[in-house]
Amino acid sequence: MRYTDIKSCYIGPEISPEQFIVEHFFLYLAKGTIEGYDSVNKYHLKAGEYCLVRKNHLARYNKQKQDGEFEKVVVILDTEFLKKFAAKHKITAQNYASEASFVQIKKSDLVPNFVLSLMPYYNDGGEIDDTFSNIKREELLLILLKENSKLIDILFDFAPPEKIDLEAYMNRNYKFNISIERFAYLTGRSISAFKRDFAVIFSDTPSHWLIQRRLQEGYFLLEKKGKKPSDIYLDLGFEDLSHFSFAFKKKYGITPSTILQK
Repeated sequence: MRYTDIKSCYIGPEISPEQFIVEHFFLYLAKGTIEGYDSVNKYHLKAGEYCLVRKNHLARYNKQKQDGEFEKVVVILDTEFLKKFAAKHKITAQNYASEASFVQIKKSDLVPNFVLSLMPYYNDGGEIDDTFSNIKREELLLILLKENSKLIDILFDFAPPEKIDLEAYMNRNYKFNISIERFAYLTGRSISAFKRDFAVIFSDTPSHWLIQRRLQEGYFLLEKKGKKPSDIYLDLGFEDLSHFSFAFKKKYGITPSTILQK
């Protein structure tokens, strides 16, 4: 069986494609390339490479097709599955302090061979039957832990995020389009504590500050870098171009495209 036979598939519970990573997942890229970003670093993944994407982190990525194709294998390592695995194999973990959303995994011939072994279990929808899903996930996890012992402290730490420096975190992550509730959770606070601390630090509400900070960055990119509005609004955290243009004109009195004409 060749690598060109690999189809895109997901193993495990369905996860949302939003920028907040709800559960850990293993990503194997069969065709194409991926550029990942987590506010700290950029990551490049090409065909035949793989990584772990961490839960309770923010991430976004852009994909590029190879010869008109893009194929990946995603294995969801959700909390319920990991807790059962930890109990079965008597695993305990320590806190793993790192801001990285993408974790590089040591190369092993066992991983591509595992991916190829999935082929007989695909159904027509590119999914693996629940009968075999947990068995194959356990097999993958045993392979990963054999060569990557640091993954124990990443995967089996089930504690919620600890309270962290709010000012530094928001200044790094303001471009991510997630809810205030998500920001509160990721900084180790209740929503009320988050809003209270935010007001003390920024003298503003989270919603208003986020819009203003994104618009300031947008102005810089338009005026100093010559970027087009259509190329930056998504990366700035705006859901559509019209919202960006409306908010920009309200703040600066001119449309984003006017900046480029100066």
